[in-house]
Amino acid sequence: MDGERLASGSSELAVGESPRGGAPIPGGSGSCSLMQADVLDLDEDEDDLEVFSKDASLMDMNSFSPMMPTSPLSMINQIKFEDEPDLKDLFITVDAPESHVTTIETFITYRIITKTSRGEFDSSEFEVRRRYQDFLWLKGKLEDAHPTLIIPPLPEKFIVKGMVERFNDDFIETRRKALHKFLNRIADHPTLTFNEDFKVFLTAQAPELSSYKKQGPGLLSRMGQTVRAVASSMRGVKNRPDEFMEMNSFIETFSQKINLIDKISQRIYKEERDYFDEMKEYGPIHILWSASEEDLVDTLKGIASCIDQCCKATEKRMTGLSEALLPVVHEYVLYSEMLMGVMKRRDQIQTELDSKVEALTYKKADADLLTEEIGKLEDKVECANNALKADWERWKQNMQNDLKSAFTDTAEENIRYYEQCLATWESFLTSQTDLPLEEDSEDKI
Repeated sequence: MDGERLASGSSELAVGESPRGGAPIPGGSGSCSLMQADVLDLDEDEDDLEVFSKDASLMDMNSFSPMMPTSPLSMINQIKFEDEPDLKDLFITVDAPESHVTTIETFITYRIITKTSRGEFDSSEFEVRRRYQDFLWLKGKLEDAHPTLIIPPLPEKFIVKGMVERFNDDFIETRRKALHKFLNRIADHPTLTFNEDFKVFLTAQAPELSSYKKQGPGLLSRMGQTVRAVASSMRGVKNRPDEFMEMNSFIETFSQKINLIDKISQRIYKEERDYFDEMKEYGPIHILWSASEEDLVDTLKGIASCIDQCCKATEKRMTGLSEALLPVVHEYVLYSEMLMGVMKRRDQIQTELDSKVEALTYKKADADLLTEEIGKLEDKVECANNALKADWERWKQNMQNDLKSAFTDTAEENIRYYEQCLATWESFLTSQTDLPLEEDSEDKI
């Protein structure tokens, strides 16, 4: 396919195995190897926290084939090697959240700073402010323009119930980080990064963006598209290619397993928080206790000091969970929903083709017109399929790297935590055994 680059070479990641244990698996170019159905194989019992099985392979990949846009500048952006990081030409930062209160609503805007060396931009640096609704608009435009590419997910409109209140500092910071990742995922995508709506989003001031939005399809046009999509989904797709059947099966399994991991991770964090809150009370208790035990003052204060050090280590570990593991896992929960949407849009395109072919079979009149429409739809289906297959490989590579890094970092942080706590208590016990005895035991008899 014109505009597509295939490059083989990826590795299999087995959950629970050493991150350095996997060897590269060679594969043929142009193929779309799907991940095994037992990906992230978990026990369905929610109480079983041993969620990583050595037999549960994250993926069986043998090709990496992202889409290539037609712009010559895309060649520069696409060819990125680990030893040549300077080839990146688009840098985006989301920061400085600001509250806005009006008589109608309360909302948050975020500052977006873009630095670029691309020739299609009028300047090398832009600064705009955007609210969440603007991000939703961008996501919708990307899906319309590229229905079978995997668009990065946005954070939910409202935070998960029971976590933090809407618009408090924790919520705003969590959303800021997610929006920052959303834009940088798009910037790093070989096709989406050159989307015109994305460029407008990064560069236009608020009044300009508002005017630009009004240039989109009208309400009746959007309603017509929705009706056609619903009609296609009701008819269902016939003769879906085997590779997309396997892809759909994987998405369903992946969605089930990543949702379970997300649920368990959230529960672990909550239990860790409860443990931390309870442990913080023991240090002051031992200090108070030492005031009434003259012979045990040093010992009780030493215990209080150990508890305090373990509290600090626990807090650091919780920070690692909340910043390194939980956001990554939850992002791929949202990705699983996005993948389902991509598959539905692909099926809608194929269903439209199938309906035209069926109409040609029964209609004698307008045969030439139907034949012409079928030819265009066949090209559309082929482009949609090739785009999805190429983006699927790119997404799998990113998913492998992200989850592997998140779980490895978490495991290493846990090891450091236990080593630090163990060293703290060993040092305390050693100091206690070195204390001289007050009296010889024979003198007491």
